[in-house]
Parts: sequence; C-alpha cells; structure tokens
Amino acid sequence: MDASPSGSADRGRFAGVPLRLLVPNVVTLMALSAGVTAIRFAFEGSIDWAVMAIAAAAVLDGLDGRIARALKGTSRFGAELDSLADFVDFGVAPSIVLYVAGLSGLRGLGWLVCLLFAIACALRLARFNVMSDDPNMPAWRKGFFVGMPAPAGAVVGLLPVYLTVLGEGSASHVGRGWVGLEAVYVLAIAILMASRVPHFSGKSIGRVPREYVAVALIGVVAALLSIAYFPLQALVALAAFYLGSIPFAIRRFRRLEVEQRRERAAP
Repeated sequence: MDASPSGSADRGRFAGVPLRLLVPNVVTLMALSAGVTAIRFAFEGSIDWAVMAIAAAAVLDGLDGRIARALKGTSRFGAELDSLADFVDFGVAPSIVLYVAGLSGLRGLGWLVCLLFAIACALRLARFNVMSDDPNMPAWRKGFFVGMPAPAGAVVGLLPVYLTVLGEGSASHVGRGWVGLEAVYVLAIAILMASRVPHFSGKSIGRVPREYVAVALIGVVAALLSIAYFPLQALVALAAFYLGSIPFAIRRFRRLEVEQRRERAAP
C-alpha cells in the first residue's frame, strides 16, 4: 500500500468535483450555446430566432451567477468562463446579427460599427473583472454598474432589429437612411458600454414589501406571458424601459457620491 506523500497528492488531484461547482458552469455553457446558435440563425436569415437566442443567453447569464451564489459554488474558473461566454453572447453574436440584419447595407462602414460594438463589449467585461476584485469599493456602489452591462448592451443594442422585423416582417429590406440611424444608435450603445456612466444593477432592487407580493407576482406572470406570446414587442418595451432608467441611475449615483464625500469631510 502506497502511503507516500506523492500518493496523497495524486488522490487530491483527481478528487471528484462537487456538483454545486458544476451546475453554474453548465448554465454558462448553455448560455454560450445560445449565443453561438444565434450566429447560425443570423447566417440562415432567421433574424427573429437569432434575437430570441441572444435574449435566452441573457436570461441564462442572469441565472448562472445567482445559482452559483445560492449553491456556494462560485469559483475563479466559473468567473473566467462566464466572461468568455459573455463576450461571445453579447459582443460577437449581436455584432453579427446587426450586420446581417441591416448594417451590411453600409458595407465597410457597417462592419466597422459592428467591430466597435464587439470591442466595447470586451472592454466593458475586462473593466468589470478588474473592478470586482477591488476590496475598497463602497457598499453602495455595488448597486450600480460602471458602464452599460454586456447583456443589457446586447438586448438594447438590437432595438433597431426588433423594430425592423416588426415593421416589415423581414430584416432584409431596409432603407439606407434607416441603416444610417441604426449605425449611429449602435455606436451610442457601444459608447455607453465602454463609458463610466452608472447603470442600475439587479442588486439595487430591494425586497418587495409583504403587502405588494401579490402585485409583484402578477406583474412577473404578465411579463412572462408577454414575452412568450409577443417576444419582439416585449423586447422593445424592455429596451425602452432600460434606456429610460439611465438618467435616474445617473442622478441616484451622483447623490450617493455627494453623500459619501460629505461623510468623509465630516469631523
């Protein structure tokens, strides 16, 4: 019987991985699969299915972190995998969908806009990874994202595609003027992702008061039914709501920042 220290090290090296560590990573891989599938749908001309796949990837991306925290299965490997999947799901896939759905009408300029969108997503994710390791971050700042988060950037950035498909039933015939506006809009979303403009995060949403639980449940059910029966219309409403929340996030962030400065200046 081998009782040497090297034998113990080998047994530790090949020890089984707990299931709680695997489940969040499986969800992340499902999101990655949805993002890559969106690219396939775009090449096949199924733009509506492509945007649905990206929306599904955004939902799964929101679940994997929560599942990891609930199961206490967070890991450095999972964080790195999540970032790589996010770049494909919310940087590469939306860029290709945007180009195939309309920006190809601008040829090289349209492709440049798509490249800038993907680059902005990569910069946003890299900055998030660096800032998440900051031990000196105030607790109130955890309720905000610095720059538009990648999933929101993808869902909101595809707004012109939703409108095109809803308006014409096909994204293959769009006017040059509309494509120019689309390019400007996509550039604006890319700038918001790469900028330091604050945005509300999911952590800023507090608990629902007990007397409003029934109302909240009805609202959630209504939202899910709307997404199931009117997916593109629901995505348009979601994108418009998110864009409308940005000024409120900026105002709230600045107010908390001023309060923090006053507390530091107080004797």
